[in-house]
Amino acid sequence: MKTSIRNVLVGAIVALILFSMSTFVVDQRQSAIVFQLGEVMRVETAPGLNFKLPLVQNVRFFDSRILTLDTVDPERFITAEKKNVLVDSYVKWRIFDVKQYYVSVGGDEARAQTRLLQTVNSALREEFGKLTIHDVVSGKRDELMRVVQEKTDSDARRIGVEVLDVRLKRVDFPVEISDSVYRRMEAERKRVANELRATGNAESEKIRADADRQRQVILSQAYRDAQKIKGEGDARATALYASAFGRNPEFFAFYRSLEAYKQTFKDKSDVMVLDPSSSFFKYLKTPIRGGH
Repeated sequence: MKTSIRNVLVGAIVALILFSMSTFVVDQRQSAIVFQLGEVMRVETAPGLNFKLPLVQNVRFFDSRILTLDTVDPERFITAEKKNVLVDSYVKWRIFDVKQYYVSVGGDEARAQTRLLQTVNSALREEFGKLTIHDVVSGKRDELMRVVQEKTDSDARRIGVEVLDVRLKRVDFPVEISDSVYRRMEAERKRVANELRATGNAESEKIRADADRQRQVILSQAYRDAQKIKGEGDARATALYASAFGRNPEFFAFYRSLEAYKQTFKDKSDVMVLDPSSSFFKYLKTPIRGGH
C-alpha cells in the first residue's frame, strides 16, 4: 500500500516536471523562437501557452516592443555650405521578423543597435551634404527626417528590424563656430542698436526743434496780441484823457500838476532847482477856484 502511494507521488512529480519542461508562456510584449539542437524550429508571436519537447528543445524570448536608440554624443556632419554642425538624434525601432533578427545579429540587441546607428549616420551624412543650415534647422527638416527614416528602414529590414521614426533632437554649431557666430550676432545687434540710437537722437532733435519753433511762434503771437491790447488800452486811455481834458481843461491841468507834485516830493532827499516864477508852481501860488 505504501509502495503504491509512493509510486503515485513519484509519478505525479515526474509528470509535473515533464509538463513544466514541455510548456512555455509567450508574453504579449515578447516573441519566442523554439530551438532544437541549436536549429530554429518555429517562431511564436501570439501570446499564450505553448508546448515544446522537453530536454530536446529550448526557447529564447525577444522583446517585441518599440525600442529607442538614443545617441550618446552628438555627431558632426557637414552641410552643403561646407559648415560643420553637431546633430543629436534618436531612432524608434522594433523587431518585426524574429527569425531574421536572430540569423542576422544572433539576437544581440547591442549588435542591432550598432548596425542601426551606422545606417542612420550614413543616411544623415548623405542628406546633410545636400542641404544648407537653414534647410536643416527649419526649411526642410521634416523632409530630411522622412528621407532618413525610409533609407534606414530599408536597410534595417535586412536584419529583421523596422525603423518607425528618426528624429533630430538638436542641431547646433561646434564650439569654435558657435563663438564666431555669437560674436557676429553681437556685432550685428550693436550695429542695429547704434542705428536705433542715431535715429532716436535725430527724432529727438527734430522734436526739440519743432517744439522751439512752436514756442517762438506762441511767444510771438502772445507778444503781438499783448502789444495790440496795450495799444488799444493806450488809445482808449488817450481818448479818455482827451475827453476829460475837453470837458474841463483847467481841472485836467490841476490834476496833472498834483500828480507831478506827488511824484516830485515823494522822497525828502529829492532836490529840484527851479525858477520861482516857473509854471511848475502855478497851483501852489494860485489854487484853482471852484467852478473854474
